[in-house]
Amino acid sequence: MNTQMEEPETLGKRKVAESSKLADESPTPEPTTKRRSLKRACVHEVAVPNDYTPTKEETIHGTLDNPVFNGDMAKTYPFQLDPFQSVSVACLERKESILVSAHTSAGKTAVAEYAIAMAFRDKQRVIYTSPLKALSNQKYRELQHEFQDVGLMTGDVTLSPNASCLVMTTEILRAMLYRGSEVLKEVAWVIFDEIHYMKDRERGVVWEESIIFLPPAIKMVFLSATMSNATEFAEWICYLHKQPCHVVYTDFRPTPLQHYAFPVGGSGLYLVVDDNEQFREDNFSKMQDTFPKPKSVDGKKSANGKSGGRGAKGGGGPGDSDVYKIVKMIMERKFEPVIIFSFSRRECEQHALSMSKLDFNTDEEKEIVEQVFTNAIQCLNEEDRSLPAIELMLPLLQRGIAVHHSGLLPVIKELVELLFQEGLVKALFATETFAMGLNMPAKTVVFTAVKKWDGDSHRYIGSGEYIQMSGRAGRRGKDERGICIIMIDEQMEMNTLRDMMLGKPAPLLSTFRLSYYSILNLLSRAEGQFTAEHVIRHSFHQFQHEKALPDIGNKVSKLEEEAAILNASGEAEVAEYHKLQLDIAQHEKKLMSEIIRPERVLCFLETGRLVKIREGGTDWGWGVVVNVVKKSSVGTGSASSNGGGYIVDTLLHCTTGLSENGAKPKPCPPRPGEKGEMHVVPVQLPLISALSRLRVSVPSDLRPVEARQSILLALEELTNRFPLGFPKLHPVKEMNIQDTEIVDLVSQIEEVEQKLLAHPMHKSQDDQQIKSFQRKAEVNYEIQQLRSKMRDSQLQKFRDELKNRSRVLKKLGHIDADGVVQLKGRAACLIDTGDELLVTELMFNGTFNDLDHHQVAALASCFIPVDKSNEQVNLRNELTKPLQQLQDSARKIAEIQHECKLEIDVEEYVESTIRPFLMDVIYSWSKGASFAEIIQMTDIFEGSIIRSARRLDEFLNQLRAAADAVGESSLESKFAAASESLRRGIMFANSLYL
Repeated sequence: MNTQMEEPETLGKRKVAESSKLADESPTPEPTTKRRSLKRACVHEVAVPNDYTPTKEETIHGTLDNPVFNGDMAKTYPFQLDPFQSVSVACLERKESILVSAHTSAGKTAVAEYAIAMAFRDKQRVIYTSPLKALSNQKYRELQHEFQDVGLMTGDVTLSPNASCLVMTTEILRAMLYRGSEVLKEVAWVIFDEIHYMKDRERGVVWEESIIFLPPAIKMVFLSATMSNATEFAEWICYLHKQPCHVVYTDFRPTPLQHYAFPVGGSGLYLVVDDNEQFREDNFSKMQDTFPKPKSVDGKKSANGKSGGRGAKGGGGPGDSDVYKIVKMIMERKFEPVIIFSFSRRECEQHALSMSKLDFNTDEEKEIVEQVFTNAIQCLNEEDRSLPAIELMLPLLQRGIAVHHSGLLPVIKELVELLFQEGLVKALFATETFAMGLNMPAKTVVFTAVKKWDGDSHRYIGSGEYIQMSGRAGRRGKDERGICIIMIDEQMEMNTLRDMMLGKPAPLLSTFRLSYYSILNLLSRAEGQFTAEHVIRHSFHQFQHEKALPDIGNKVSKLEEEAAILNASGEAEVAEYHKLQLDIAQHEKKLMSEIIRPERVLCFLETGRLVKIREGGTDWGWGVVVNVVKKSSVGTGSASSNGGGYIVDTLLHCTTGLSENGAKPKPCPPRPGEKGEMHVVPVQLPLISALSRLRVSVPSDLRPVEARQSILLALEELTNRFPLGFPKLHPVKEMNIQDTEIVDLVSQIEEVEQKLLAHPMHKSQDDQQIKSFQRKAEVNYEIQQLRSKMRDSQLQKFRDELKNRSRVLKKLGHIDADGVVQLKGRAACLIDTGDELLVTELMFNGTFNDLDHHQVAALASCFIPVDKSNEQVNLRNELTKPLQQLQDSARKIAEIQHECKLEIDVEEYVESTIRPFLMDVIYSWSKGASFAEIIQMTDIFEGSIIRSARRLDEFLNQLRAAADAVGESSLESKFAAASESLRRGIMFANSLYL
């Protein structure tokens, strides 16, 4: 292998600097050493346990720092390997774990294939895990074509479970590890594809537990999109399994990209990042100049930040004709195939339908498309072939246009993927899920908006998301360069766009949490080798926490030095003055908790009112009310009584630019010399800590930056006019609150304020004494906080949570006083698709006994995550009572968890756990209704219904196994019948990949 280094001088310097830094850092109980080397276009590092002695022969395998392989390759490739692939192969031949972190379409799959080929050569088994069932199906097809002896295990499909290479979802691997499956004794390698999924809030813990439980004899291959803390992850693996773990990182793109901006409503493309990754400020400025000066637009929708702007609108908006214009221009310039990314499924379909005048396929291609289409839908029965969702798709596909999103029928989604791979789809309108997994590149990628709705607000696309999607542009060996076009519908900060396009990839952060499923499974493992304590102690979460401790220690030392210098004279007098200030703050806090009740405060929260926002110990400063919204999802619990049910859209001073994960800018009070900007932030009503008498005029359209900055200028002007602080609304005189408790509080505050004003210190506000004393108080507080952070190990937090969760399990009868798993717990051990506590409660309290198998299927559907329907749920009589019983049981379980000191909002738990949106649909399907009939019953996408039904089938099979484990044969039969009643027609049609 060519070991000549061809990196720029600066990179070489960084290597030396980092090498020396790396040797000093060591958070883990058993330190590891890290070594690093750079080759052209790739960085190689290795985390090594301190007492590790390599046993490989250097002439064949090189060294740990410089792995090379001079033996017979397990697999040869028809192309020359890139440097990162060659280094990865050398690491694999050393039989050592490896993390390969590279851009989409850089060629990570070649590394995975080599690990599989090695296992085949050495007569061992290998497991390939992927985060999604659809990806598992695609990967199975791809690997089966290459290796033949390949099996598939997802929740709803099992093919050749005894094959040498098994493709499975990570959930299946975790279940195998919990059950101590015999298969694992023959496995040499586990490949974790898309390991960055570990930061997924809901499912990330599955990856973490699987990695912790894997026997040290099994080596791992991690494939990831680029991430900024790859080395930290490798160190964790090294600490966990006491073995070396290599990192091969490359941000090399085989095909360079050019990034263009297209101003919505304009006509030109502006090159903003060239193929050398240089940001072109001149072109950005020209593009900004094309936007008209902001006009006043009526309506609060734009004011409260909920509109995505012109380009984000659906059919008929200016964005539509612009998308048409761009696609037409791409085809004329022969820049196809093109993927057009939208952040809404409906929008994808509307954009595709607006292309009715365009046709990109020849007559010959049209015939092939029709033939493939006809063959694909043969797997469906006669009546399902005439569904509108299928019939309407053929004319579109024949013209070389297609749609791809999670709401499509699976057969159509897979058909689109296959046609796209064959070059028969030239323009694909897709959501961001298309950027995951299989390598399906295009020449050009278009983003229809710079913002996306993330369930909370419209925010700019994060750099990680942009990297993932733009990485689909540029086909290796076919295109000289890939083209990205982003549609911009409003003036934006240059740094925001620069951060999005050229920002650092986000770090991988642990989302570890304790689940009842995990606790019960760990308690029921006979060998007792892994306990919940062991899992907590060895989690990536705890590792990251401990790694930060030395930095915190250094910070404390510096602050202590500063505190020693700050010795204010006349400290007693200053302390007395400081106490008066604290007393006022405490009284005001108590007063605000009374004032902030919706019935008292809402009529004063008009647009333009100045309000002060405080969250915990963080003061966000003064903001301006834009709008007040009642949260529709609030139940009847405590949330609504204290005002938590209202959101106040407030203009607040925020940091500029994007954070690494693309989150919206964070609120921060203005500081001298620091440039920020105003943004609309959704604030919960109880976070308002003060109301001012002052109001300012708010423009009706707050999308333009200038409109929001005019508010910032108004606030600065008011600050100068009121140097002692903004005048506050008087609760009694101006808000007319006559409650005796409030009247007393107001008197107490006024009394303390008189003492404060009369205090000698008050007249010397600029006195160095006060500044020095207050700084000392701040420093001591900060030291206290940091010390508590060092003491307050995450370990202890998780231990407390474990104790509380165990208390819940005892109260519900899953375990006894000695922690031995009981009958109920044995059932819950087998259920990881729905809420295990709630569903076992229903099994044991007789709810299922009174239902027939159709009702059982409908009730079980409430446990499956599904898109929220916008329609009112009106259930037939035979489903209303079971749903009521389910809600009562959920409330009981939530209350027990609350009693056991777990932070849980009872009504929120009931609402988030029970999703009755498909009860009627599943009931009708179970009783024999056709698919055409049931899709008329809901506004939920067809593909989402099918995905939920398949998950429901998996859930019912887990319930069947749980009933069998506890000897409930009648329940077992009922769950089996419920599952059987679902498994027909288009709902369970075979995947085209299988």
